[in-house]
Amino acid sequence: MNADLWVPNLLDLLPATPPDSILSRSVYSDEALKVILFRFAPGQELSEHTAARPAVLHFLQGEADLTLGGASSVAGPGTGAHMPAHMPHSVKARTEVVMLLLMV
Repeated sequence: MNADLWVPNLLDLLPATPPDSILSRSVYSDEALKVILFRFAPGQELSEHTAARPAVLHFLQGEADLTLGGASSVAGPGTGAHMPAHMPHSVKARTEVVMLLLMV
């Protein structure tokens, strides 16, 4: 196991979310992988955008509206999604949300 990737509890890496805020923290980064943890206050969103790299979203806590390439669904704890590079996507928190982003 690579010690650089060991995190006993990802939820402990970010403080409570201030109202009307989105917090993020880079957890790991190398030439092959970038891992970012997000915490959204209810109602906060990442508006539609694209990324140059393929990515995986993993929702750890809360409920959000997730749009991937024009298809919308509700994401909750345990939801995972793969996005190819350049796919338009957005996230809007219904409740406080914690989401892990892995860019490959």
